[in-house]
Amino acid sequence: MLKEYRTITEVAGPLLVIEGVEGATYEELVEITLPSGEKRRGKVLEVNRDKAVIQLFEGTTGVDVFGSGVRFLGRGIELGVSEDMLGRIFDGLGRPIDDGPEILPDKRLDINGAPINPYAREFPNEFIQTGVSAIDGLNTLVRGQKLPIFSASGLPHNMLAAQIARQAKVLGTEEKFGVVFGAMGITFEEAEFFRREFEGTGALERAVLYLNLANDPAIERISTPRIALTTAEFLAFELGMHVLVIITDMTNYCEALREVSASRKEIPGRRGFPGYLYTDLATLYERAGRIKGRNGSITLIPVLTMPEDDKTHPIPDLTGYITEGQIYLSRSLLKKGITPPIDVLPSLSRLRQKGVGKGKTREDHDDLFNQVYAAYARGKQAQELAVILGEAALSDLDKLYLEFAGDFEERYVGQGYNTDRTIAETLDLSWELLSKFPHRELKKIDEKFLREHLDKAAEK
Repeated sequence: MLKEYRTITEVAGPLLVIEGVEGATYEELVEITLPSGEKRRGKVLEVNRDKAVIQLFEGTTGVDVFGSGVRFLGRGIELGVSEDMLGRIFDGLGRPIDDGPEILPDKRLDINGAPINPYAREFPNEFIQTGVSAIDGLNTLVRGQKLPIFSASGLPHNMLAAQIARQAKVLGTEEKFGVVFGAMGITFEEAEFFRREFEGTGALERAVLYLNLANDPAIERISTPRIALTTAEFLAFELGMHVLVIITDMTNYCEALREVSASRKEIPGRRGFPGYLYTDLATLYERAGRIKGRNGSITLIPVLTMPEDDKTHPIPDLTGYITEGQIYLSRSLLKKGITPPIDVLPSLSRLRQKGVGKGKTREDHDDLFNQVYAAYARGKQAQELAVILGEAALSDLDKLYLEFAGDFEERYVGQGYNTDRTIAETLDLSWELLSKFPHRELKKIDEKFLREHLDKAAEK
């Protein structure tokens, strides 16, 4: 029988302070019984001698300091996991919200997990096809990579996240592929969008959804990405699946972390975020990857909105240090009607070269990347010159690059949210766009690839 304490001394915001406690531990799960008989859950945030600070998941409204009892359950937050979770939708704490039955777990896992030991990591080197040309062709996603999407308020990151979740696959393997999708602090409208996207397209069969709404408690928002990653670890390292984890929006997660930190009266760091924000994000992101001797893998795409479009804000800044690149969404491209509005010039996949080439994508992929990227960069320079000097002042070659930049944005980047391109179609489109240039301008492509592909592309 667990001991019940009735020594609550203070209620402040979502926090309780209780005295006379014996043996309480950090992150321990707690059950609070109100005078009405209602039970609420919380977890220990801090222990100082015989005092414990507890945060309630459902908030402290109605908690009576004298009439409420507290029991320490002797364990952290655990998630019951099973292969039956595939095809199901849960709330931010792992409770079913799709009218389906409760999950009968194969085992229960602590959601806090642990980052993968660097010595045990297998280097990512296998291509994941997302069906999005701006990612597959120029910012290639590799199995086991952490590749965030940097968005901003009002940009369609949810549409892109749903498209990737729907279309992603590992080529040339018979091993099962699954998606774990965790949404934090989203509106009811956004939650319904994700439900419709996954259910209507059949993608839900291979996916597990966790939806934490904006009106749910902040403490639940902090648990959601951990629950999503715990699910992914079970599917990947216990069942041998390739798992793509998409978490949106990390900005909502970090703001919940700041709220909890302020409640605890911690000394704030940059922009009021806690000083341990980097460490906290790293404990999440570093749970993705491949482990030597294990078949499965976890590939992570965290989505975050940059406050005030500021890439130096602590959230994108610290995320960039931990992850292997970033995909930028552009407001100016969206205004032109380009969807998805991926700005390929500042975007980067640091592991791109490990996932392309012969036997992975195609032998000409790396050369095509270099040439397309260089041509688009020069085309953007020509656009800027045309604004300042007028298009008539441009040379014939600059006009050619200007035309290429427009075609590239319209046809290559602007494929829409319902087009699923194979990597071969993306590379063939690259050749088609480059075919308007004279051979002497295609200096970054090996001559044998020019002979093999260029004439064929020009005929199209």
